Amino acid sequence: MATAPRNQADVNRTAILAHLGAHGPASRADLARALNVSPALITQLSRDLLADGLLEELEEASSGGRPARMLGLVSRDITAVGVKVAPDHTALVEVGIDGVVRRSEVKPFDAVSPLAASNLIDLVQAFVSAADSGRILGVGVGLPGTVAQQGVGVVDSTQLGWNQVPLGELLRRALDLPVVVENNVNALSVAEQLFGQGRDYQNILVVTVGNGVGAGLIADGVIVRGRAGGAGDLGHLPVREDGPLCQCGNRGCLEAIVGQAALVNDARSIRLVGADEGIDELRALADAGNDEAREIFAHAGHTLGRALAGAVNLLDPEIVVLLGEGMAAWGHWASTFDRALRSSLVPGKRGTSVVVEGWQDDRWAQGAAALVLATPFDAQGVAGDQGRLVRERLVASFPDGSAKP
Repeated sequence: MATAPRNQADVNRTAILAHLGAHGPASRADLARALNVSPALITQLSRDLLADGLLEELEEASSGGRPARMLGLVSRDITAVGVKVAPDHTALVEVGIDGVVRRSEVKPFDAVSPLAASNLIDLVQAFVSAADSGRILGVGVGLPGTVAQQGVGVVDSTQLGWNQVPLGELLRRALDLPVVVENNVNALSVAEQLFGQGRDYQNILVVTVGNGVGAGLIADGVIVRGRAGGAGDLGHLPVREDGPLCQCGNRGCLEAIVGQAALVNDARSIRLVGADEGIDELRALADAGNDEAREIFAHAGHTLGRALAGAVNLLDPEIVVLLGEGMAAWGHWASTFDRALRSSLVPGKRGTSVVVEGWQDDRWAQGAAALVLATPFDAQGVAGDQGRLVRERLVASFPDGSAKP
């Protein structure tokens, strides 16, 4: 059998470590199936990892046939830091290789300040310094905007007011750690693939609903980023030609009709909520049975269902995962959404699975950390040189969880 190129061998080697970290001990046969490589290659690579002291053989598992020898990590004390950047705050988490959040912080942040980049670096430095930096594989950053290359990290964001901000370079210089920067919905999609509802699928459409509407597409196990990292901008799908003005400058975009800010504006226009009230008050009215409030959510559900049907017809995912801050009111969206979606799908796609996930405030930051934890599976090199550096740190980990310099 021909030997795999060195880069591909490194990816396969670190994918074994990352899979065992995320999913727990597994047999060699299970690893071969999960990573879609030959059993002979798994045997070869696991022999090397055992010799390096990174893996250990555990008690044999048996389901009645020949016992399978299980492999596990010597140490699970390996983490990644995730940073969510929003216009008015930043959330930071340290996430274990198993996807579990170890610690988290939320700090005020002013994205339009002339010192925004410097202030963000200070926040991330303080968070990283509170941990053993030797166990941190790298830092992932998720934000609303376009990032042409994850491993470079130059950001354009209308929500943050940033134009060509070299965030990746600035953070790498300050932290001396690998840094991967990505659109926040793409980052969340990677987390869903590693740890969420999408872990058993290769073709996943993740849709987030909050003030905006975003989408991330995993196709054949790889995030689809488009020409310059701007794929998945579902919120700016044109829905109504004479619709309300969107923040992008166009009229009738999907998020200008179904985003939380749009729903609040609709409620204010009929004096259902006051000028100082927002989505929480509108949801409370719907929960209490107010017909006008329920109608606002129901109309949004119908509009989103038809728009998402177009995306499913076009992209053909195995599963659609809906999540985001808007899921708190999903009970008021659900029935009209489902009817509009199913009736607008072509017959062969009407059975597409759609799941709704609950929402926690740290999910965006957890998604950012998943950018780092996913690099061991990155055979396509999406994370560029930063992915290689993460893999080197993972392979260089000592059994006690520290890392070689």
